[in-house]
Amino acid sequence: MLIDNAKIFVRSGKGGHGCVSMRREKYRPRGGPDGGDGGKGGDVILVGDDSLNTLISLTPRPHYRAESGRPGEGSSCHGRNGVDCIIPVPLGTIICDVDSGEVVGDIDVHGQRLLVARGGEGGFGNEHFKSATNQAPRESTPGGPWEERTLALELKLIADVGLVGLPNAGKSTLLGSMSRAHPRVAAYPFTTLSPNLGTAELPGHRRLVVADIPGLIEGAAEGAGLGHDFLRHIERTRVLLHVLDVDPMDGSDPSENYRVIRQELDAYEADLATKPEIILLNKMDLVPEDLREEFLSQIESGLGTTESPRLIASGATGEGIPEVLEFLWKLLNAPQRTFKNSTEVS
Repeated sequence: MLIDNAKIFVRSGKGGHGCVSMRREKYRPRGGPDGGDGGKGGDVILVGDDSLNTLISLTPRPHYRAESGRPGEGSSCHGRNGVDCIIPVPLGTIICDVDSGEVVGDIDVHGQRLLVARGGEGGFGNEHFKSATNQAPRESTPGGPWEERTLALELKLIADVGLVGLPNAGKSTLLGSMSRAHPRVAAYPFTTLSPNLGTAELPGHRRLVVADIPGLIEGAAEGAGLGHDFLRHIERTRVLLHVLDVDPMDGSDPSENYRVIRQELDAYEADLATKPEIILLNKMDLVPEDLREEFLSQIESGLGTTESPRLIASGATGEGIPEVLEFLWKLLNAPQRTFKNSTEVS
């Protein structure tokens, strides 16, 4: 299950208090102050982890606290620093302060560390205050206070390819055919309720991360249907693979279905209009071989002047999948991405 929103409470550790101690030992008549400093409180740090793709690990445990620093001791012993609290989060996580509304940070690189609550500094012991004019100080300072805040975490999936389209266009079946992901598929119409991620393996140790976005419907940008909750996941995909059902069960026109989704993407965010897009004519196994040329010609005329490249494939049989992956790889790794209004036939 993909959990893409979470709220957590974090608290750093307090600094340890400084110690007041006077050195008194036999045969050391000139003993003096030897109170050590307190240890620093632990920090709370979020760390990007590319092995995670959901915030589900944060939902059962919403409170995170770092360890406080230990107080100083006599014999010039400084207190131990508190242990940091490390919280792994998936790449693409945006962190906001709930109270102020401030965006604290955005984690999008593996190993990236974001300090969200700084531990208190350790207090000074009386040894710190000794001087030629103050040889027996009996003063110390307390450790610094902790920091605490409530954070809202929002995940925007980072993927190379984002699958978009109407419900029942065959996106989940396509994802399962492209990668080792196992999204729910069945022989009857239903809608995927949450995004799925899969890694497509290509020859030569090459990989593509593919995200299956729940089906969009008309009015999704204004909140209609399920897909509007997940439109934000499209923002960080590098390429959109627009999946069209060539033979919809409801008898609708594939070309008109394409325009419906494009309108919703453009209405949600203008930048999506400039994102590279490929049109994939899916479920080609349902079209007889002798009728394919005429069938593709009709769809092509319906799409009109759309410049996005066209590919054909079948998620159910695997037809054309290797060619689609190679096309995506070349597009993502090309020095300059240029599109031509042409139909690619596998």
